Amino acid sequence: MNTPGSSTTAGSIEVGTAGAGAQLAGPGTGRESVAHPVDARLDAVASFDVADFAVPNGREENWRFTPLNRLRGLHDGTAEATRGALKVDVSAPEGVTVEAVDRTDPRVGAAGKPVDRVAAQAFSSFGKAGVVSIPRDTRLTEPVRITIQGQGGTAYGHQVIEVGAFAEAVVVIEHTGDAVLAANVEYLVGDGAKLTVVSIQDWDDTAVHVAQHTALVGRDASFKSVVVTFGGDLVRLHPRVVYGSTGGEADLYGLYFADAGQHLEHRLFIDHDTPHCRSNVAYKGALQGKDARAVWIGDVLIRAAAEGTETYELNRNLVLSDGARVDSVPNLEIETGEIVGAGHASATGRFDDEQLFYLQARGIPADEARRLVVRGFFGELVQQIGLPELQDRLIEKIDAELEASVA
Repeated sequence: MNTPGSSTTAGSIEVGTAGAGAQLAGPGTGRESVAHPVDARLDAVASFDVADFAVPNGREENWRFTPLNRLRGLHDGTAEATRGALKVDVSAPEGVTVEAVDRTDPRVGAAGKPVDRVAAQAFSSFGKAGVVSIPRDTRLTEPVRITIQGQGGTAYGHQVIEVGAFAEAVVVIEHTGDAVLAANVEYLVGDGAKLTVVSIQDWDDTAVHVAQHTALVGRDASFKSVVVTFGGDLVRLHPRVVYGSTGGEADLYGLYFADAGQHLEHRLFIDHDTPHCRSNVAYKGALQGKDARAVWIGDVLIRAAAEGTETYELNRNLVLSDGARVDSVPNLEIETGEIVGAGHASATGRFDDEQLFYLQARGIPADEARRLVVRGFFGELVQQIGLPELQDRLIEKIDAELEASVA
């Protein structure tokens, strides 16, 4: 493929066995306890104890794309929390409960255990966990908004979003400012509930953000995640989905825009171990500038018991200038043939010259034509947010990124 930068696109489909199981459904969730494996790989570890994880050296499969020297000590235990490093504000409609709880609260850790050393360090180091609870049968007409502003320094955090049975809610989590942050975010989606989460990373250029997002989806429940990543020196997010019972649905969307020197990494894992569940993944990214780097890893595991599974994952990357690099690795592991369908796709390339020529031939200046092509590239995912004000703001942010590159 003719690209102005460099890229790596790889994928695999494997049929085999998985590792031994471990209980991830915690007490107090209101869901039946089901056995989930430690991870898709035989040698993976899942634990709340940081001592169970070796300090990564960069040769491990789940760390080989991450520049460890830019993590500011989050991976080796040398990063000490700074008092007042974050300012957190929660705006919630009437009827929603907002609490600060200890890690002994049964909702903390109910979705799953940390699966890498940074996530375990975050779990061991946070002070109070924030818990937002939407009562059962509640339909929110306004979103819950959580704003996290970095004040400088290092912080560890834990956030739980709990949606009761048959409730419907939209939650917007926005990160700004400067910080070195390691965090875990849990989504507990009750039976028949619908949860949409928009997570925005619009950090200052010097910020570092590493987080594990874990969703536990109940019977006939629906979970939609939209991850938007623009800012930060290094952002590494690990969205995960597990199913608590049959009929669960998960849609994971993401868009990212990497500028010169930025490292933006998204590693997804969907564990289909329950029959008759569905998942869909679509992430798109754009890169511009020297040493702009994006990494996307999409792991989907369909276990032997997960008959009737339907899943698909997609990653598309648009390289806008020389010196940028993309690594895109979709993986699909299937242990049963009794499924509705499964597939994956990945592609990385530059602008379509024919599209640009078409627009310029109709009198549209080159810069405006470039902006229209990028808008069209991201438009499908931006529309998944469902909040017009936020959608407009993100389109303006994309335009600003493009204008900065022209300037």
